[in-house]
Amino acid sequence: MNENNNIPLQKHPLQGVGGVIVILGAGESGVGSAYLARQQGYDVFVSDMGAIAPHYKEQLQGWNIRFEENGHTEVEILRAVEVIKSPGIPDKAPIIKKLKEKGIPVISEIEFAGRYTKAKIIGITGSNGKTTTTSLTHFILKNAGVNVGLAGNIGKSFAYQVATEKYDCYVLELSSFMLDDMYQFKSDIAVLLNITPDHLDRYDYKLDNYAASKFRVTQNQTADDIFIYCADDPETIKGMTGRSFNARQLPFSINKKTKQGAYLENDNIVINTPQEHFEMSITELALQGKHNIYNSMASGIVAKVLEIRDETLRESLATFKNIEHRLESVGKISGISFINDSKATNVNSTWYALESMTSDVVLILGGVDKGNDYTMLTDLVKQKVKAIVCLGKDNERIHSAFEDDVDIIVNTYSAQEAAQVAYHLATKGDTVLLSPACASFDLFKNYEDRGNQFKAAVKEL
Repeated sequence: MNENNNIPLQKHPLQGVGGVIVILGAGESGVGSAYLARQQGYDVFVSDMGAIAPHYKEQLQGWNIRFEENGHTEVEILRAVEVIKSPGIPDKAPIIKKLKEKGIPVISEIEFAGRYTKAKIIGITGSNGKTTTTSLTHFILKNAGVNVGLAGNIGKSFAYQVATEKYDCYVLELSSFMLDDMYQFKSDIAVLLNITPDHLDRYDYKLDNYAASKFRVTQNQTADDIFIYCADDPETIKGMTGRSFNARQLPFSINKKTKQGAYLENDNIVINTPQEHFEMSITELALQGKHNIYNSMASGIVAKVLEIRDETLRESLATFKNIEHRLESVGKISGISFINDSKATNVNSTWYALESMTSDVVLILGGVDKGNDYTMLTDLVKQKVKAIVCLGKDNERIHSAFEDDVDIIVNTYSAQEAAQVAYHLATKGDTVLLSPACASFDLFKNYEDRGNQFKAAVKEL
């Protein structure tokens, strides 16, 4: 095994008791956790209900880590002293229920990796905008010369980076699924962008349960820490009522002035922290649209808390290029713009995408519907959408939601067919927008696969 000895072996209470650490799920986070656990001297066993991707299997073999695929050996798993589970595995999975019945701790990769780093942690969560805000924050800090890592729901696993790098700071995108299995972990700077209904099937269809998960980003914070949140988001404000926060609060708003934090005045973002003051016109921002003003504010507050120079912050906010599959421009054909927003896997993300459109739109919607309420899109669809192209196996709920609002709704069953139909429905000056509001697993491997197939289809038009 190619051991990396960047980090001294640290004794954790579980070490030396002769038990096994079991890792459920052999994706990016699972394999990274396996490497870190092995490096820290644990006996490690990896188990995946499905097939393990060949490159992950090669890594596990190269590190002499035991693994199984296409099923769980319960006897082996139930003798674990601790289990690190993939965020995608729900608590109602039979193996998780059995582990909890036996009182075996089940934690996330982030919780585990957090034990082995002293780096400053910036934890970013929210129903929408977290990937953009995480990427933007990392971009600003890197431009400022900070020795910073990017992990969580994005990039290389946090655990693998803790095992192989020596970053002074990490920017982590934290999903609710990750937060659910985090207990002792603490963000030095916690960012909560917004709370809108998403993944409610994992939370007994109760928004309050989902909101409670999001607020875990602030757990274990002290008076030395920072909590950054959106003062305009009703569910966030509702959730803050009755909760106590130890960290210093820095809100951001485009509707009202905030004494500390960020606000909008005369089309300028104004950021105030106890040590810093910063202003920048929203016309200079690389990311346009109302939702991106919020994202830029959140990243800007983080930067000023860390006392990043104004010039560096201004340049970074003006030059950042958005991540792939998030309002990504694919190009123009016959005067028609094509935009790939495949990462919009919930209704709220699609609302933000439509809100930022300045032309008539042919909207490509559909996929695995997670109990979506499409009514929040009604007004924007009436104003901006001339036709809807459904891309999914079951499009019945999209038809019933919008049949009174648009004249044309067409069913398609591949990215190529969707791109071709949308192209024929659009005219010069229009935008074809893939912003599905749904998960992708009915027709595609994941949202990246959906976005990549769409981009390839546009190039063939």
